[in-house]
Amino acid sequence: MRNAMLQAVAQGVMLQWGWRRAVLAILAGALSSLAMPPFGLFPVLFLTFPVFVWLIDGSVASGPNKRRQELLSSAAVGWCFGFGYFLAGLWWVGGAFLVDAKTFGWLMPFAVMLMPAGLALFHALGAAAARALWRPGPLRVFAFAAGLAAAEILRGYALTGFPWNAFGYALAQTTVTLQLGALVGLHGMTAIAAFVFAAPAAFGLQDAANARGRLLVPALAVLILALGSAYGAYRLSIPEPPATAKRIRVVQPSIPQQQKFDSAKASETLSALLTLSDVATSPQSSGFADFDAVIWPESAFPFFLQDEPAAAAALAALIPDGKVLISGLQRYETDASHPRGYRGYNSIGVIDTSANLVAAYDKTHLVPFGEYLPLQDLLEAIGFRQLTNMPGGFDAGSARAPLSVPGLPAFLPLICYEAIFPGVADRALPRAVWLLNVTNDAWYGDTPGPRQHLLQARLRAVEEGLPMVRAANNGISAVIDSRGRILASLPLDERNVIDAVLPGALPPPPFTRLGVIPALVLVMLFFAGALVWRQAGR
Repeated sequence: MRNAMLQAVAQGVMLQWGWRRAVLAILAGALSSLAMPPFGLFPVLFLTFPVFVWLIDGSVASGPNKRRQELLSSAAVGWCFGFGYFLAGLWWVGGAFLVDAKTFGWLMPFAVMLMPAGLALFHALGAAAARALWRPGPLRVFAFAAGLAAAEILRGYALTGFPWNAFGYALAQTTVTLQLGALVGLHGMTAIAAFVFAAPAAFGLQDAANARGRLLVPALAVLILALGSAYGAYRLSIPEPPATAKRIRVVQPSIPQQQKFDSAKASETLSALLTLSDVATSPQSSGFADFDAVIWPESAFPFFLQDEPAAAAALAALIPDGKVLISGLQRYETDASHPRGYRGYNSIGVIDTSANLVAAYDKTHLVPFGEYLPLQDLLEAIGFRQLTNMPGGFDAGSARAPLSVPGLPAFLPLICYEAIFPGVADRALPRAVWLLNVTNDAWYGDTPGPRQHLLQARLRAVEEGLPMVRAANNGISAVIDSRGRILASLPLDERNVIDAVLPGALPPPPFTRLGVIPALVLVMLFFAGALVWRQAGR
């Protein structure tokens, strides 16, 4: 009876056409965004992915251009699904354009609509690729998984890459399945998610000859989930690594974004940071002197520190001997060969007791349109400029490498959305002992954005087997262990500090050696399964 009802639903979805078909795909995509933070309702994908499959089933045509029309129809379905998914999951990006609404507010509707429209092209490509391998029957789920996973991997690398809300994060919602990141990484988790969540589509068939196949696909999905959960449980059972004995303080100043670069309030901003850095929170935490390092978030200074001797003097008075301040900051270096005469960087700096910059990392993976303008000369000529206050935009740093600081274990620096990319460490360099992510999510306010960003940072800790310290201007600041568990955190918009002992690192997990290889192997296996199934029907 239940199977008959499911078959009726599947048939109804397949037979939709025209605008109803497009609306259904958009709605299915929008509902899929509930699998991501702040909701984390990942079981919804067991409903929406089968609808996606059935819509591709309905991409049928006749006549001399049958093949081409079916591919285009599938691509249209994929685009509509992706548009709904990204519109519902990334609408909060528009908030960045309202921080300086007089200058950028007019761009918000374009950004909110055009970004999902562009990202949806990857899902269009994935759906068309799946249709190219399609053969009616339960094993068409292999084709779906191969096409969608390949498209999502491509999204993570094409142009500058943007793997935000990749479907693999649906499996990161539980601590057990989050551990899959240590084995196959984000892209491997995405490939697994594409197959597992689409598996119920196998039941939406009326062909009695494929009764065995209807059970094979869901059974394989259950087996994959069981094996993944077993691996996760095993990894969680590994003895806890010893802590480093290094004490850190994470400062969350919660400075409103409109104030951060307001020169009239620069003293107020710096004063808040200085006060929080030295505040007493307990008998064991009486101030800066009780910590090996105090950490400030991205772009903490509302000015170039190198041009502000009074601020440097205040830091020298704050930082005790043998201790360091690690802060996000903007800096510049003169360069006569540069069109501006200098290079500007979004950086992490290590500052000693004399207020000297003893080590620095310059962000290498800049945000398009936020930190620099692609085709800058052309776009600036017609009135565009990047959202940051760096004239002409930031320049990219040369490379990311662990920073070694006296008195602290080496750490790998990640600024803002650099933490959304898997494989953050250069395997040719010595391994860091911890990850540091400084960010400023105040651009987006109290929206899903900061919560999605935090989940992605947690997966980086799992992939690398390293603890992460996260300093965010308005939240969500956190100390995360090497299994991705949050040991301490501060909620959005709370001005406060986290005092913690730096957690220990686990041995390098398989992902650190294999990288994207497991994901590609999974895609090839799905592709092979789809190809065998297709050839068997000829």
